Amino acid sequence: MSAQDRIRQTVEGNRVVLYMKGTADYPQCGFSMRAVSVLRAIGVEFVAVDVLADPEVREGVKAYSNWPTIPQLYVDREFVGGSDIMMEMYESGELEKLIAAAP
Repeated sequence: MSAQDRIRQTVEGNRVVLYMKGTADYPQCGFSMRAVSVLRAIGVEFVAVDVLADPEVREGVKAYSNWPTIPQLYVDREFVGGSDIMMEMYESGELEKLIAAAP
């Protein structure tokens, strides 16, 4: 299975997915740490995918979203954004509304 197929399967099979550097318990960069903190503050369950464990997924997710940086958040199959966008949406209350409104 190609990296694109694995990414698609993960995004389509889980409500909230965070592609990040490291794991949710051990983020390997500040941006990934901030993204995990935001999701935990909202109290949402999410699947964390460590892009450092698979170079094909690390590059593939950038092509999948057409977004050059990691972390990347997906909610209900839709790309939301990276760490900065997540923080802005969290601070405005938009992220919690998006996740609460999603089916």
